[in-house]
Formats: sequence, structure tokens, C-alpha cells
Amino acid sequence: MTEQPTSGTVAGEIGSHGLDAQTGPSYVHEAQHGRPTSWATTCIVVIGFILGGIALCVGPAWWLFWTGAAIVVIGAIFGAAVRIFDDWY
Repeated sequence: MTEQPTSGTVAGEIGSHGLDAQTGPSYVHEAQHGRPTSWATTCIVVIGFILGGIALCVGPAWWLFWTGAAIVVIGAIFGAAVRIFDDWY
């Protein structure tokens, strides 16, 4: 049988990942993952999608839709340039 991942709550894991009465958790999570350029890329693409969605709801306003689509493409090119997929971990 292959080994399957566990949730870390088995008896042997509780001591290493459990709460310490004095100091709290014995591990620390990072506040956020990724680099600032990756977050900027994500914001650019989301703004493009929002503009395109608004354009289809209000008209459709095709000039605004294509502007949103262009922003998404620019964001994707920017993401490729800053190697956004290197943040995957």
C-alpha cells in the first residue's frame, strides 16, 4: 500500500505541532506568500477581469471590454517577465 499524506494529527505528531501552554504554536506561518511583483501581477489581471465584467453588464460597452482584455494580456506578459510561477511552493 502506498503512503498517504496525513493531517498531522496522529498521536506521534501532536507533540511537534501542538500548542505549547506558554508560547502558543510551535511553528510560525509566513504572513503572505509570494513576492511583491507577483502580487502586483495578480492585481493587474484582476483589475482587467473586473473592467471586462463591468463592460459586459453596462451595455455591453465593447471599448471597455477590450480595454479590460488588453489589461489582462499586459498583466500576463508582465507575470511571465517577472517569473510569477517561480513562487509556486
